Amino acid sequence: MREGLRWRIVVALFVTVLGLAYALPSIPIVGNSPLGKVLPEDTISLGLDLRGGIYLTLGVDVDKAVENNLSQTGQDIRSVARDESINILRPRMVGTDKLELVLLRADQKAALNKLLADRFSNVVNENPVDLEDGKVRYTLSYTSQYREYLADLALDQAVKTIRNRIDQFGVAEPDIRKQQDHRIQIQLPGLDDPERAIQLIGKTAHLEFRIVKDDANLENAQRGIVPPGHEALPYMVRNQAGGYYESVLVVERDAAMTGEYIQDAYVNFDQFNQAYVGINFNESGARRFEQLTGEYTERRMAIVLDGKIHSAPVIQEKIRGGRASITGNFSRDEAHDLAIVLRAGSLPAPVTILEERAVGPSLGQESIDQGVNAALIGGAMILVFMVIYYGMSGLVTNFVLCLNIVLIMAGLAAFGATLTLPGIAGIILTIGMAVDANVLIFERIREELRRGLTPLAAIAEGYSRATLTIMDANVTTLLTAIILYQFGTGPIRGFAVTLSLGILASMFTAIFCSRIIFDMWAFGKQRTKLSI
Repeated sequence: MREGLRWRIVVALFVTVLGLAYALPSIPIVGNSPLGKVLPEDTISLGLDLRGGIYLTLGVDVDKAVENNLSQTGQDIRSVARDESINILRPRMVGTDKLELVLLRADQKAALNKLLADRFSNVVNENPVDLEDGKVRYTLSYTSQYREYLADLALDQAVKTIRNRIDQFGVAEPDIRKQQDHRIQIQLPGLDDPERAIQLIGKTAHLEFRIVKDDANLENAQRGIVPPGHEALPYMVRNQAGGYYESVLVVERDAAMTGEYIQDAYVNFDQFNQAYVGINFNESGARRFEQLTGEYTERRMAIVLDGKIHSAPVIQEKIRGGRASITGNFSRDEAHDLAIVLRAGSLPAPVTILEERAVGPSLGQESIDQGVNAALIGGAMILVFMVIYYGMSGLVTNFVLCLNIVLIMAGLAAFGATLTLPGIAGIILTIGMAVDANVLIFERIREELRRGLTPLAAIAEGYSRATLTIMDANVTTLLTAIILYQFGTGPIRGFAVTLSLGILASMFTAIFCSRIIFDMWAFGKQRTKLSI
């Protein structure tokens, strides 16, 4: 027994020291002291309701994502058809959900039909229309099942992209999740610059490379008169003084290439110390960019970001290596944020802010104060009751209750969990559950003492009989907490986190640690009385 008790003491001491090491840095006095420099840097993160911050609900325009995907599919069809020596004109969008392309030779109709059926099975091919000049017009659209798949994919990509942007922006513990009706809920606790974060989150950053029609009449373009298959976009032009003024350029409506192939984006500075964004394409994008610049040599290529042309250089020769740059009237912060959104990925569709709420730090501090006061008052009442009702054994319970709270705080810090107001409620609930476990054990010990057993035998029998009941009740509650975390929203998940940590800590302290104290008291001496 001596050897077994020694190992249990070592384990309990190790867990206690480790718990203190992770819990103490979250106390400001300790975290800012010399001791805090040698302790782990992990601290408890406070949620939106405690720390303040912003709450956003975004709507994702998934129809636009489907439209962009169908337009890109048209370019893929043309590229594959060219490889098969099937001659078709550049596809164009008709409305938002149909793609029109023209086959130049009617005798290739069977070959094109086979290509569409074999390579593009998600596209519905309406009845082709024979034109008078021997051409054939096709009208294509996506199947309803594939449209739903693209809509779900766009929402998932938007969540991932926004999360990547926020992570690079430096917001701690953001909560980002999908909701019904193509919506995204975002909570950003402790945010110092909410306006800049909102701009960063909502920026579509849809990057396109489009070929410029240099012979277009710009005066007509400013009045909205453009050739078929083209459109006029605003163009930021640098003047001799180094500033910018807005003009227009006529570009092809369909993008020659999009920014989905970007591998990296970074901030750099030109000869005028003006910030610009350099981009590197991945391997597939580098090949596509090389092919594009080779096909349109000596033509101007517009770099379009969110519908605005930032530069339109002349392609002097085929560009190898997969590098390009976006110049514009960027400040250092604007260029940095643009590099973030391009590196994190452009949103697959535009997003709109449907709801915005700000939680002030004063309200969060008031919640903290009220929650802490509730925990202190409730805990103090329990501590006093246990001493009055169970005597010296109640002091043992009080000690392991304090250890229980330390372990919960340590778990929150070590696992990077977020403490919310419902989380404080979860801690208070686990205090009651921990007391309940000790009450079960003590009442069992009392029963065994009334049967005439010695204190040592009563302790062993009481723990043996109560442990199974405690395990059964706590494991059932733990499973419920796991389900709450998996399927719940932010506040519910905060409650589930502290409840789960509290259950694990209470089982360890009530069953393992308190037993060690009783065994140390009874071991080696013939105790005849137990204060319980």
